[in-house]
Amino acid sequence: MEFGYIAVAGIVILVGVAALSKRFGVAAPIALVLVGVGLSYLPGVPLIEVPHEWVLDGVLPPILYAAAISVPMIDFRRNLGTIASLSVALVVVTAFAVGFLLFAMLPDLNLAAAIALGAIISPPDAVAATSIGRRLGLPPRILTVLEGEGLVNDATALVLLRSAVAAAAGGVLSPWAIGADFLYAVVVAIVVGLVAGMVTVYVRSKLSDSVLDTAISIAVPFIAFMPAEALHASGVLAVVVAGLYTGHVAPRRLSPQARISDGINWRTIQFLLESAVFLVIGLELRTLLEHVDPTVLTVGASIGIGLIAVLALIVLRFAWIGPMVLSLKWRSQRAEKSTLRLRLALDQSPERKTALRGERRKRAKRIYAIRRADLEHGRSERIDWRGGVVLGWSGMRGVVTLAAAQSLPEDTPYRSQLILIAFTVAVVTLVGQGGTLPALIRVLKIRGADDVEDTRELAKLLDELSYAGLVVLEDTSEIVGHPVDPDIIERVRQSSFLRAEAAWERARESVSDPNENPNRTYRELRLAVIAAERSKLLGARRSGTYPSRILARAEGLLDAEETRLRPATAGH
Repeated sequence: MEFGYIAVAGIVILVGVAALSKRFGVAAPIALVLVGVGLSYLPGVPLIEVPHEWVLDGVLPPILYAAAISVPMIDFRRNLGTIASLSVALVVVTAFAVGFLLFAMLPDLNLAAAIALGAIISPPDAVAATSIGRRLGLPPRILTVLEGEGLVNDATALVLLRSAVAAAAGGVLSPWAIGADFLYAVVVAIVVGLVAGMVTVYVRSKLSDSVLDTAISIAVPFIAFMPAEALHASGVLAVVVAGLYTGHVAPRRLSPQARISDGINWRTIQFLLESAVFLVIGLELRTLLEHVDPTVLTVGASIGIGLIAVLALIVLRFAWIGPMVLSLKWRSQRAEKSTLRLRLALDQSPERKTALRGERRKRAKRIYAIRRADLEHGRSERIDWRGGVVLGWSGMRGVVTLAAAQSLPEDTPYRSQLILIAFTVAVVTLVGQGGTLPALIRVLKIRGADDVEDTRELAKLLDELSYAGLVVLEDTSEIVGHPVDPDIIERVRQSSFLRAEAAWERARESVSDPNENPNRTYRELRLAVIAAERSKLLGARRSGTYPSRILARAEGLLDAEETRLRPATAGH
């Protein structure tokens, strides 16, 4: 019963803080941490310490999976170099640099344990940054880089942490051993993640029951995580790979009902778990302070070292991102030259000996089309120095930092102080950097995607889809097996064009004249009709005129149509 009270109170707090944060323009993760700190000091609130296994093994996999299935694979691929630079190379450099700093500041701490703490505080948590960025309209490419970095950097940090802890326990910490362990963990994790994704997508594609499909969907993160961990690979990377694969193939392999259900379910799971973690970070403050032994190192000294570590992390991140942003222009120029050479090869006369022919020519055309699209995307969403500043200031730490710190062995020197140092880094970066990021974005005047232009692009795409779809109506007898009334064919044509017409209406700048927006008028009238029908349905349910099963089917039909109409009315 007590657990039920705690769960209900927790959900009420999470929803309430999230709603108020949105209303007052504050990032929910920051508000939740501050609320957690305040609650921890209320009279009667016990010391709270969540076992790190619950977070690393139970909470982190579904959080990463929920994020991975929503990241478009094409955007991830286009920014793979930048994501790898931040999530792998920068994490390793940061772990060793901060490790040497802590080794110099704490005399009884061996180098391996210092590097372990460096690995713990090296991976940023993208949740706060992306939530702020979406609200303020950061360019989509910057959001993709932050999301991709947040997906992969945890795997790098946890593999490095495992090697450093093993070395601290008496092993040998050599670059070759760390490199071999990292390579093994990555390769095996990718294989396990792909297998888990392929198998679960195949099984789900054979199911017609949405309840069974949802049950398997919820299990996917752990289906990928547990075998990878059992093989001493990176379980979190396996989860990310499974999520990316599932999100990429879902439009081809899963039903629309399954994808819609997945979207709602995983957004809800992600919200609850992420919010709960940030609340717990704040709630654990008093517990961490109680565990610090002042005879070894005082609370003030530990917090001071944490602040020095924060400064080092910020300096290292900016020092890395500056050259990285400059290299993006050079890499873009190289890609443009390579694409131009491929274009010239395709333009050669087929009679020339060096000309591409047959399958090689078809493959080259596909590669050229992809490269050309990548170049146009890079030009339209170029990351300049202002984007680099935002990326540099978006290094907030979060769930992995605190949970990984609590996984340090009990015999680690300064263990409670190291956990407090990690907590200091997480809270200061979340509140300090996260709290000032909105002002920084406004000062830099970074603009995200143009909503009007996006609507025009959507209308253009819907036109293309409509024309492609209507081709099948040229020979309807092959579809239904018998001649079709022309009026029915015309109804199908009109319903197909309605989507594009509605999008073009929303793209117009002048929308004051109702006659220019017949589709909007149609939606408003149809919603009014549905409201009247629903009122009649509720009356029929009260009177008991019809069986409940018939009423439920009618209600489902009304719900489906209203759901279809509401997003367009809301402007989505």
